[in-house]
Amino acid sequence: MLHKNRISITGPESCGKSLLAKQLAEYYNTNYCEEVSRNYLKNKTAYDYEDILEIAKLQLKKENDLYEARNSIIFCDTDILVNLIWSKYVFNKVDNWITDKFTKHEYGLYLLCYPDIEWEFDPLRENPTNREELFQLYENELKTFGYNYVIIRGKGNKRILSAVNAVNKYLSTI
Repeated sequence: MLHKNRISITGPESCGKSLLAKQLAEYYNTNYCEEVSRNYLKNKTAYDYEDILEIAKLQLKKENDLYEARNSIIFCDTDILVNLIWSKYVFNKVDNWITDKFTKHEYGLYLLCYPDIEWEFDPLRENPTNREELFQLYENELKTFGYNYVIIRGKGNKRILSAVNAVNKYLSTI
């Protein structure tokens, strides 16, 4: 199902997704759905394959609840694609629920953040040296399914301006 009023901000870790989601929500005077994995993992010393599925379910529930409450455009700081890539990359397998939701829960627009900003340490981050490799995995999945995406590049104001231009162009089509 195509969710025209939902825009995903996706991509590898430490590429500015959270900041961009907040900035876009503020710019368009709407809500954004925060990433749930941070809260879920903050008291864990390790995670496993089942955790990724649980995080994916919680993320989608939070997003759906937020959308139903607002019923207008929302920006999603991450999406099922993140769980799909994460599961494939770390465990070399993906739960069918995640695959099914990725193929059936399509966003109107994906803003795929390129990792051209500096990686910042965070205890939950694992991939400081292979973000470009991960970026390619994201882009390959979006291409394979023919999803509408725009690569967001640049630092600071250039990055937000790139995203605003992409969103404005998309909004003019719906």
